Amino acid sequence: MILDCKKYLGPCACGRDHELRTKLVVCEYGALKSFDKYMADCGLTGFRTVIYDTNTYNLPTMTHVAADQEIVLEAKGLHSEKGLIEDCMTRFVRKPDYVVVVGGGTLMDFGRYSAWKLGIPFVAIPTIVSSDGFTADICSIIIDGQKKSIPMQAADAVICDMDIVAGAPRFLTIAGVQDIMAKYVSIADWKIAHLVSGEYFCEKVCGMAQEALDIMVRCAHELAEGKEPDYEAMAYTQMLSGLTMQILSNSRAASGAEHLVAHLVEMKPRGFEKAHGLHGECVGVGTILCAEAYHKLAARETIEVKPFEPIDEDWVRAVFGPLTDGILKENENDVLKTFPPENIKAHWQEIREIIAAIPPAEELIALYANIGAKHSLEELEIDPAVKDEFLDISSAIRNRLTLARMTRLIVS
Repeated sequence: MILDCKKYLGPCACGRDHELRTKLVVCEYGALKSFDKYMADCGLTGFRTVIYDTNTYNLPTMTHVAADQEIVLEAKGLHSEKGLIEDCMTRFVRKPDYVVVVGGGTLMDFGRYSAWKLGIPFVAIPTIVSSDGFTADICSIIIDGQKKSIPMQAADAVICDMDIVAGAPRFLTIAGVQDIMAKYVSIADWKIAHLVSGEYFCEKVCGMAQEALDIMVRCAHELAEGKEPDYEAMAYTQMLSGLTMQILSNSRAASGAEHLVAHLVEMKPRGFEKAHGLHGECVGVGTILCAEAYHKLAARETIEVKPFEPIDEDWVRAVFGPLTDGILKENENDVLKTFPPENIKAHWQEIREIIAAIPPAEELIALYANIGAKHSLEELEIDPAVKDEFLDISSAIRNRLTLARMTRLIVS
């Protein structure tokens, strides 16, 4: 399957002219056998640096593409941190004409950041379909201890060889299912934010996220029925979701309050000191927490709102400790100040209807348990006491308008 990126380009009913850097997305068995042809089709020539980690380099199903320089990073302890990425760049024997990255989401940040820093193209070769970052232009890296999602550079081409992906451990594939099923919450958050604040919204881009979600839900239920994974369909959903981020130059359609669990697991605030888990696993648990909290809110036929108050600094210090200054800076220009709280009350019935499209938490838990996915705080070694403060803690780390953040304006 070759994804037709061109159909998403050009003038849109939303009033914007959509653009994509990614020229080619291939999701096929044996795709790497035609890698050089695909590079020629994209006009990518010259000195090629290929980056692996020790795991991806030694995969038994790996087809090693031709390289002028190969860099193999130690997989143990590898994570998306600015210093580690810049250290990798010091190993370049010269400035490459383009970088090829072979691996999962973490390694892709090495490609995005390096390409952005050097002003060169990069090509992604996914080895798993555990997240939707392969076609995105968002780099999620740790800077000074705080997780930041920063627009950087999308891949010029993504070549996904299903022979490699199909050989990945099942738990990685399951994490990818959870990452896409998180769109239940991210789509709801975006629609609610548009309704309440007039934030920009694009039906076409939202439709892309919804298509990815619908296909992955079908794949998840097939897994629950004991069928073999539909790797091509799963890869397609990941690539499509990533394109929404590239079109918007942000992760709005693909990441809402539910995604912030993954950031918290890396940031280690109170209650998350021992936390660990794959991105998709964390996001899956976040989806359940949001679903439960949002449906509890929606059970209220009417609500009352209260005036905006800045985030409580003492509470931030108690929860985030040494990360406090960064959290306070993130909340300086609080998005909650950009609209009257009464807008939430005025649109409450519409908000309840949007929430109704999210499956109940119990339904998500049952499905995830059936397919072997993590679905509890305990499985991620997050303190269960965090549950009561989850909406506050998660929304504090990112100044994005979500229903979770809006609860600060809703009378409890």
